[in-house]
Amino acid sequence: MPREGARGSTALRMTVLGHPPSWSCQWLPFLILLLGTGREPGVEGVTHYKAGDPVILYVNKVGPYHNPQETYHYYQLPVCCPEKIRHKSLSLGEVLDGDRMAESLYEIRFRENVEKRILCHMQLSSAQVEHLRQAIEELYYFEFVVDDLPIRGFVGYMEESGFLPHSHKIGLWTHLDFHLEFHGDRIIFANVSVRDVKPHSLDGLRADEFLGLTHTYSVHWSETSVERRSDRRRGDDGGFFPRTLEIHWLSIINSMVLVFLLVGFVAVILMRVLRNDLARYNLDEETMSAGSGDDFDQGDNGWKIIHTDVFRFPPYRGLLCAVLGVGAQFLALGTGIIVMALLGMFNVHRHGAINSAAILLYALTCCISGYVSSHFYRQIGGERWVWNIILTTSLFSVPFFLTWSVVNSVHWANGSTQALPATTILLLLTVWLLVGFPLTVIGGIFGKNNASPFDAPCRTKNIAREIPPQPWYKSTLIHMTVGGFLPFSAISVELYYIFATVWGREQYTLYGILFFVFAILLSVGACISIALTYFQLSGEDYRWWWRSVLSVGSTGLFIFLYSVFYYARRSNMSGAVQTVEFFGYSLLTGYVFFLMLGTISFFSSLKFIRYIYVNLKMD
Repeated sequence: MPREGARGSTALRMTVLGHPPSWSCQWLPFLILLLGTGREPGVEGVTHYKAGDPVILYVNKVGPYHNPQETYHYYQLPVCCPEKIRHKSLSLGEVLDGDRMAESLYEIRFRENVEKRILCHMQLSSAQVEHLRQAIEELYYFEFVVDDLPIRGFVGYMEESGFLPHSHKIGLWTHLDFHLEFHGDRIIFANVSVRDVKPHSLDGLRADEFLGLTHTYSVHWSETSVERRSDRRRGDDGGFFPRTLEIHWLSIINSMVLVFLLVGFVAVILMRVLRNDLARYNLDEETMSAGSGDDFDQGDNGWKIIHTDVFRFPPYRGLLCAVLGVGAQFLALGTGIIVMALLGMFNVHRHGAINSAAILLYALTCCISGYVSSHFYRQIGGERWVWNIILTTSLFSVPFFLTWSVVNSVHWANGSTQALPATTILLLLTVWLLVGFPLTVIGGIFGKNNASPFDAPCRTKNIAREIPPQPWYKSTLIHMTVGGFLPFSAISVELYYIFATVWGREQYTLYGILFFVFAILLSVGACISIALTYFQLSGEDYRWWWRSVLSVGSTGLFIFLYSVFYYARRSNMSGAVQTVEFFGYSLLTGYVFFLMLGTISFFSSLKFIRYIYVNLKMD
């Protein structure tokens, strides 16, 4: 079993290698991103070779197998390295994904086999050997890239056997077998193997002794009938990462059945109750005088008698509108990402494509947050619209910046490739300042100018009605528990696969299922919000504005609690670097779900309340 991940990362802590791309090289990928975020696998973007053409193999990164986000540059290890390191110009998404590709010493030519060619000779000091030993004990793996195809393998071999006597053997792989498959003039598949190789032992070295090593490699080409990379079995990379991502339609169907039963139950109950309430309340005077007046007086309570208070504007209306604006933005962002994935715009062989698309969409959808927030703020009588715009643009960006600063500082202190270069940070800041913030302001101006009066169906009295004591099951905490757990239960199955993709080694491609789950989540949130709002109004409690946001928005809290469970029981992640990033971004994820579902919940409740009070006859 590997020891604490921080030990290996501390031993390997070095300065992150500099990046030669200039400002123009940093801007070029962003301009390309504006034109398109992905390429179809196996058709566009794949290099065509002639027999004997050189095939460049890039070394990328190394890191602990169980800590996916703790990665370091491959050349930080004492390995065969060219005298002058030449980095590949990377896209914005690749940099955000922690890629740091550099040319290697491996000489590979298209369709030319190589048998045990010498890569380099090395003389390692005891300190360098100790670095390798700690990396192997931490189950460090390496990642190379050939024609946008990642190939992975472990740095070395560790064996522990027996209790008495106990043996602990550490070996380094000094020979790699590269297996490449081609179809015509294109590379379809690449893999690396050490199946028939014996590791070089790193045990028994004295403190003043040097270790001589000779690194070699072989290259084997084979033709395949597969014409496209996407036609290979999903997740097939030679078995290096376990293939646990399976088709799980049965689980999704089970969730859908539960959702339909829940939605049907809520709809039938509310329709029957509301129909009876409206029928009894809208009786004319003759019917009431015929003998039903007593019953009417007894039943004249609940949501019907608070019509003069239900549209009383809430406190902190500026913050409420900012929450609704940013929530609407993330609803558009999430929908856009899923639709783009369904259209095949994300290539699994293109590193960081989703990261690039998310940044672009976030910047472009800032106009939505400004419009929704300012529009509703002016509707409910807000006057400080400039302050509202500032609050809207800061509601997510400030927590994100603070979280990212802590995470990036930890990566930088440990020499991880996940630490962003200064040029990339300036680029992202420029995108927000020149695109995101101005669009928020423009959207806010349009929202303010196009805002119509709130037009409440009931007149609000100047003096608020006294709210009677509420039973415990109508408290805010109970509503948050019920309203958060039910939507979470509808997505809990799929949530595991999402976590296994983001915090694991899988490549998620079941975007159709993801679309259904997203629709289920929003539907359940809307229905639960309507039901809880009705129960609250039935208790003559008209403070539904913030309660509707908190009730279903609490799903974000359940998602964060699930992330804690996933970290402790479903993963082997450890160490300061991985832990800080996992919990930092898990908090942000829960916060985003709070904003999205709180927005859906609020507008669903508002629509429901308008409907029932419009149909209510009053003097």
